[in-house]
Amino acid sequence: MDSATLLFKLLCVSLLVCSLCNCQSSREISSEDFDVKKPPSSAEKELVDAMEELLGRFQSRYPTFQKRAQIPLCDIGERCAVKQGPRIGKLCDCSRGSSCNSFLLKCI
Repeated sequence: MDSATLLFKLLCVSLLVCSLCNCQSSREISSEDFDVKKPPSSAEKELVDAMEELLGRFQSRYPTFQKRAQIPLCDIGERCAVKQGPRIGKLCDCSRGSSCNSFLLKCI
């Protein structure tokens, strides 16, 4: 037998063995990753309770986000603004995927 063919056959066998070994180890790892979650420990519960208490304290200090006035939605092609001298006043908000063109004052 030629040494080149023997070397080629050994290389093919080693690649086959390596690929089989990698497949087996990945199956083991994947089965471990999907185990049932453990219930939270008492320390974790205490941390969650403390965080909820802190959030409750600071929530009263900072007002929640509220819109000043509900602005109606415009369809594409409708006027969305009006020019008042150097300023532009807003008539309505353009629907999702469009924006108000400041030159035409229409939703595009």
